[in-house]
Amino acid sequence: MWKKIVFTFLLMISAAAGFLAAKAQVTFFGSVNQVQRDYDNKFTEVDLGGIEVNSDKNIVNILVVGNDYRKERGYSASGLTDTMIIATMDKKHGALKTASLMRDSCVEIPGYGYNKLNAANSFGKIELLYKTIAQNYNVKLDGYVEVDFEAFVDVVDAVGGVKVTLTESEANYLNSTNYIRKKKYRNVKVGKQTLNGHQALGYCRIRKAGTTITGLRDDYGRTWRQRTVIGAVFDKVKKMPKTKWLSIANKVMKHLKTDLTNEEILSYLVDVLTMGTTKIHQLQIPLEGYYRSAYNGEFPKLGSCLVMTDGVSTEYNVSENANALNSYIFDYSGKGNFKYGSFENKEK
Repeated sequence: MWKKIVFTFLLMISAAAGFLAAKAQVTFFGSVNQVQRDYDNKFTEVDLGGIEVNSDKNIVNILVVGNDYRKERGYSASGLTDTMIIATMDKKHGALKTASLMRDSCVEIPGYGYNKLNAANSFGKIELLYKTIAQNYNVKLDGYVEVDFEAFVDVVDAVGGVKVTLTESEANYLNSTNYIRKKKYRNVKVGKQTLNGHQALGYCRIRKAGTTITGLRDDYGRTWRQRTVIGAVFDKVKKMPKTKWLSIANKVMKHLKTDLTNEEILSYLVDVLTMGTTKIHQLQIPLEGYYRSAYNGEFPKLGSCLVMTDGVSTEYNVSENANALNSYIFDYSGKGNFKYGSFENKEK
């Protein structure tokens, strides 16, 4: 859900404030100072204990985490990570990329054995999530940004809502469940309409019920809804006067947490602006054709989960998806479709 949110917020701040005048820097730091800091778990200081990871001095990888802290679900301060995305600034190729790591992917969590990827944060906070990603996908991360659900609601409302088309199954599900948290907003209809922040969040959370207008279900339907809504937000923001961007960003800063310093954020922003592109390439891991559903009883404690394979055998094998992710992050130029083995990612 959050793949474009962080890029959008930071671009709004940088464009509105500028970087040349001292007064502009004061405005910039005044905005980002609202962000919660977590220097105790700074990724650049995490001991990976011999885990092999790939890196490139001209490529920056930031983990974007969408976390669910809803009290009614009984989650602690280290809740389940609803969304995990590696946001890549590739200065070598002049490209911005995102790679979504499916939360139900079966991985080996250091010290805890096999479990779903989104369980790592609840077991050992953000540091263990980083170690889990490093061990399974072999990618060095340079920092993280965590976003909570309220940020999503605020930014959708700030742009005046988003237009989407609901199927009958989606509308019925949203009106009859608590996916839209506030009951007064459980009045969506079938067809095209404008959703407010609470309605859009409920729409993006649908996973096990409801079929999209493109015929997608389950987590693939869910991630398609997220891309659709965030794309609509991104398009509306780009059409708004830049003088309004900073005020929108300020509404959500308090809902962000990061291990990055103001100076690091400013440096990355300057790099993004210098690259001169707002196109964001997207990938989803595991790749289509390189995973299967868990067999009945295969991982009894996990229930339904995604088992990664090498695309040929049905045996559990993470390496091909890890290789594909590394190829996408470090080698893909952003020109043409991303290809790996039998997989071809045709961006829309």
